[in-house]
Amino acid sequence: MIKLNCDLGELTGEQNNDALIMPYIDQANIACGFHASDPFTIYQTIALAKQHQVTIGAHPSYPDRANFGRTSMQLPEQELIAILHYQIGALKAMCQAQNTCLAYVKPHGALYNDMMANQQIFHTICHAIALLDNNLPLMIQAHPDNPEHTKIAQQYGVSLWLEAFADRAYQDNGLLTPRSIEGAVLSEPQQVLEQIKCLVNQQTIMSINQQVITIKADSICVHGDNLSAITLVKTIREWFNEQK
Repeated sequence: MIKLNCDLGELTGEQNNDALIMPYIDQANIACGFHASDPFTIYQTIALAKQHQVTIGAHPSYPDRANFGRTSMQLPEQELIAILHYQIGALKAMCQAQNTCLAYVKPHGALYNDMMANQQIFHTICHAIALLDNNLPLMIQAHPDNPEHTKIAQQYGVSLWLEAFADRAYQDNGLLTPRSIEGAVLSEPQQVLEQIKCLVNQQTIMSINQQVITIKADSICVHGDNLSAITLVKTIREWFNEQK
């Protein structure tokens, strides 16, 4: 059965709804501090995931708290590797301290988008994971070009998990519609559910220009900072349960 994942540990204080989201998901992509979060929020998010038996992933980003990790940065390869090791290593250690484990890596925001659009950055991320722990799968976007991504990942002994997005619109090329474009973020539950049904039942998604894109995903993502995140994960989980 396809999994449900969510980007969590990104909001602090009263804005943090992780405790309401965690019971409905299978995988939690936990922010590592470079685009959002702090050590205590990370600690609490790991504890929540462990409580609800949710698989934990590291959600590293560019060092860009000012823009929530959503601005591309041009970094030398070795610097990007160091930044990834710092974030993934910290989350891995914090998981071990709570007698749980880190299961995968999913880059955040601009780093994720750059990874999907730029093969050199994809190579660098695979290399970074291989140097640290090549038993950690890399979660990337389900896309028609995934066979090429698989070939690259295999060079480093890294396996891939493919995800699609419940709450994002797609471009005709299969990549996500930039957030600067109106309609890029979906928040209406029925619209999201229709997108999910097509993904699960037909392995297709409709682009923002009504073009059919064929993709196969292992997991479906809802963004934790989506104002409708709680409603969306509940709606998707209820539909998933009906399919069993």
